[in-house]
Amino acid sequence: MTTLVPTQDPPSRDLTAGPPPPPRPVAAGPRGRGVLGARRRRRALWWALLLAGPNLLLLVTFTYRPLLESLYLSTLQWNLGSPDARFVGLGNYAEWFTAPTTGRIVTTTLVFTVATVGGALVLGLALALLLDRKVAGRSVARTVAFAPYVLSGFAVGILWLFIFDPRYGLLQEVLGWVGVASPQWYSDRPWPLVMVIVVYLWKNLGYVALIYLAGLQAVPQDLRDAAALDGAGRVRTLRSIVLPLLTPTTFFLLVTMLLASMQTFDIIKAMTQGGPLGSTTTLMYAIYEESFVNGRAGYASAVATVLFITLLAVTAVQMRYVQRKVHYV
Repeated sequence: MTTLVPTQDPPSRDLTAGPPPPPRPVAAGPRGRGVLGARRRRRALWWALLLAGPNLLLLVTFTYRPLLESLYLSTLQWNLGSPDARFVGLGNYAEWFTAPTTGRIVTTTLVFTVATVGGALVLGLALALLLDRKVAGRSVARTVAFAPYVLSGFAVGILWLFIFDPRYGLLQEVLGWVGVASPQWYSDRPWPLVMVIVVYLWKNLGYVALIYLAGLQAVPQDLRDAAALDGAGRVRTLRSIVLPLLTPTTFFLLVTMLLASMQTFDIIKAMTQGGPLGSTTTLMYAIYEESFVNGRAGYASAVATVLFITLLAVTAVQMRYVQRKVHYV
């Protein structure tokens, strides 16, 4: 006799409900996460090397390799074209620090750097404030102000030689209108150095003004309007609001202009060639004279190393102390 066992029907599915939820993914264990993380890191490293590799290769080839070779050459007594070189250690450095012309070269470099950097920052900010006003022809004025910066420094120096000529130059004519005799720009100190400083400022003023102009346009207009509602005038607004907010721009210009000023060569070469009697010879021009005029490559490498260490120290001091006074918004 067969016994019938009642079977239970499967639960009926609600046809009105949506599709069943997808299965929950099983979380990878610690080993799985470690493998995936290592793969991502390797992939990111390869992409970084692929994108930055060419630039790093160029930097090593044309910057760090010549720097190391210059450090090595500074320990040799070697003249250009000579097949023989003699190791002298720190002899080139000792000779430069005890040379009678070193003090004059360092003083000229300091005067030129302070005058050009300080003058460019002050005059550039003043020019930027003028170019920031809403007046007719503002775009043309900005282009004209920036144009000298893209010109060749050697060409600019040759052009200004005709302007400063004490007998036939344009400046001599202008001074003659007011009854003032033109100084002997080429021979009487300190006029050669003043002449070079003026030309350097004229060439780089547009660059400083353009960077300051970008900083001025980034200052929130709400702050200026609030200051005006509180009764602050233009001078007070500039001193209390605009200048503090321009400190990042000023810091950037201070670093870049200082480095560029201490490495100036083309204008000095075109206008004075370091003279008269070395009155316009800076550290950078002294390196050129010692290497390509006197042929003392080892001694010139020592002077170049001194300049490099000076620039590195000045930049480090700026990054360490001056940057503390920068206000970021």
